[in-house]
Amino acid sequence: MTRDEMKARTKAYANRIVKLCGALPDRWVARTLGMQLLRSGTSVGANYRAVCRAKSTADFLNKLRIVEEECDESLFWMELLVENNLVKERRLNSLMQEGNEILAIVVASAKTARASNR
Repeated sequence: MTRDEMKARTKAYANRIVKLCGALPDRWVARTLGMQLLRSGTSVGANYRAVCRAKSTADFLNKLRIVEEECDESLFWMELLVENNLVKERRLNSLMQEGNEILAIVVASAKTARASNR
């Protein structure tokens, strides 16, 4: 997958997160969890763009770690939404799958970058 394809993929993920958060129930718990998800989910794409501008391998790896953390955090908030019956699991299955796939790509990229830097 090229950098441009990954940028598009993480941006599409962010847009899906925005739509989900906009459709959450109007309850304070859902709004609070939704705000956390909105921040971390949109941060995945924003921080991946920063990865593409890395100035060194070390900078690349540090920025990639941030994407990894934000993606994992997004999955956490989605799990809480499901476990607290705020969103049906079937509604989040494909979004969570996409988050897991992005996470796997980021982890693999970091491993490759570390191996090639030795």
